[in-house]
Amino acid sequence: MTDFPAAPTKQDLEHGETLAPRFDAAGLIAAIATHADTGEVLMFAWMNAEALAKTLETGEAHYFSRSRNELWHKGATSGQVQLLAEIRIDCDQDAVWLKVRPQGDGGACHTGARSCFYRAIEGGKLVDRPTEIGS
Repeated sequence: MTDFPAAPTKQDLEHGETLAPRFDAAGLIAAIATHADTGEVLMFAWMNAEALAKTLETGEAHYFSRSRNELWHKGATSGQVQLLAEIRIDCDQDAVWLKVRPQGDGGACHTGARSCFYRAIEGGKLVDRPTEIGS
């Protein structure tokens, strides 16, 4: 199911039961992943229709890599597969929120960090604020 329907009306889009994601001009939708048990923000990525459909079909997070221009099954090589606990879509269906349970060492970031959001901005500079895996 990579052909998602368009919502016929704004009312249907915002309050209806039809999943009608609004992909941008590049065919992408924003996706934020949080840890299903802790609520920690793990990562931000993009999904195309195929990635969203595969995520719904398999129960594991799939994204679209803009740099590689290809479908990306999170954890396929790292072991950090993200098992889907719940998926939500925002009010105008142009962003999705995945609540996931990371497998492997529990990390989500390609740098090895648990979360991609491991730095804070303080006084215009970046300061490491990593979360240890397992904490």
